[in-house]
Amino acid sequence: MKLVKAFAPATVANVAVGFDLLGFPIDAVGDTVSVSKLKDPIVRVKAISGSSKVPLDPHKNTATVGLLALIQDLNLSFGFEVSIRKGIPLSSGMGGSAASAVGAIVAANAFLSKPLSKTELLKYALLGEKAGTGVAHADNITPCLFGSMTIASPPGEEVSEPTMIPVPKNIICVLVHPEMELSTRTSRSVLKSEMQLKDHTRQSANLAHFIAGCYTSDLDLIERSLHDLIIEPQRKHLIIGFDQVKSAALKKGALGCSISGSGPSVFAWVSSKKTALSVKEAMTEAFLKSGIKKVNAWISPISKQGAKIIS
Repeated sequence: MKLVKAFAPATVANVAVGFDLLGFPIDAVGDTVSVSKLKDPIVRVKAISGSSKVPLDPHKNTATVGLLALIQDLNLSFGFEVSIRKGIPLSSGMGGSAASAVGAIVAANAFLSKPLSKTELLKYALLGEKAGTGVAHADNITPCLFGSMTIASPPGEEVSEPTMIPVPKNIICVLVHPEMELSTRTSRSVLKSEMQLKDHTRQSANLAHFIAGCYTSDLDLIERSLHDLIIEPQRKHLIIGFDQVKSAALKKGALGCSISGSGPSVFAWVSSKKTALSVKEAMTEAFLKSGIKKVNAWISPISKQGAKIIS
């Protein structure tokens, strides 16, 4: 085996009501990471396509930081050469840092004589996320690695296997990305460190009802509870046309619509392909009418597999 190629899907973190906790992957778009084996225990970035802003320095690249730690921890006698094809726009709120980190560690794991479990790989992928965003948040990493909607360990807590939340089988995600960048650091900087107790209680109720709706496939309960009362109001001014886009999605039948991760991408949940097409068109048109020059959009079910080796 000379080369392993892995696909790592884009992810929607927070999912409106689960700030820094919930996330799910979609297969419609993602990063592809190719890893080959080197004779010496080093890591080298061979090529990057799809972005001119991703660093070649393996100590700064989200895809390779975890590989450096892997070599050291396992005392490997060999290293890795990495090529990255960025399918996820930078600073898009679609888990681009997580995808590169997860794709690389999944591909590299195939070269180990005793491959690590996904739970063991998690900490190495988180190192890449920290290099990209400044904090080792797991809400993008865990769904990208494990698949399905997950509850991740909060930042700063011991890394553990995530809790999987079932998603009703007819749920489809519409993900729309306006061509603008919004860094995670900028998006987090506008958040208040404290909140009103009544807001915490209402948001907790939404989260509990949303998860209950997912377990029972109660779409009415999901629709009533998929509302972010805390983070979205503080961040939405950073996204051109957000209110118009959300309104357009709901008018066309979306169960809920909110910011994907830290933005500027916006996601919606719908319950049929026909509705998905209408919602996608309406959200895209609303962004364009708000002054955004280019918009990309995808329709996809929630991925159950997460990152996978494709060759």
